[in-house]
Amino acid sequence: MAENKEYLIQGHDEGTILISDEVIATIAAAAVLEVEGVAGLNTNIGSDLAEMLGVKSQSKGIKLTVEDNTCTLDCNVVVGYEYDVIEVAKNVQANVKNAVESMTGFRVLRVDVTVSAIAMTKKK
Repeated sequence: MAENKEYLIQGHDEGTILISDEVIATIAAAAVLEVEGVAGLNTNIGSDLAEMLGVKSQSKGIKLTVEDNTCTLDCNVVVGYEYDVIEVAKNVQANVKNAVESMTGFRVLRVDVTVSAIAMTKKK
């Protein structure tokens, strides 16, 4: 089975370090979910279908584009009803950029956030 992954590459005197795009997307997903006001990540039909076929991913709702050892991330989020949507989205951008850059050393060009749904809370 052929691998269809992209890698960010860092060369050092000691050798080469390859970091899979899936690893970076997982770091980004974890960073998104740390932000107060984020109710979850939203997936697309392809991710849902893949999961039904047994392909598990911790990075659902994150799309990563790798170019020249830099990356651009698209985050598809669900925000809680009681939160300021713009403020949550800005916090997602900052948290994702910081997490990916600090954990991998690679430059994040941009973090695009799509708020695709609002999670309604049930009254008690």
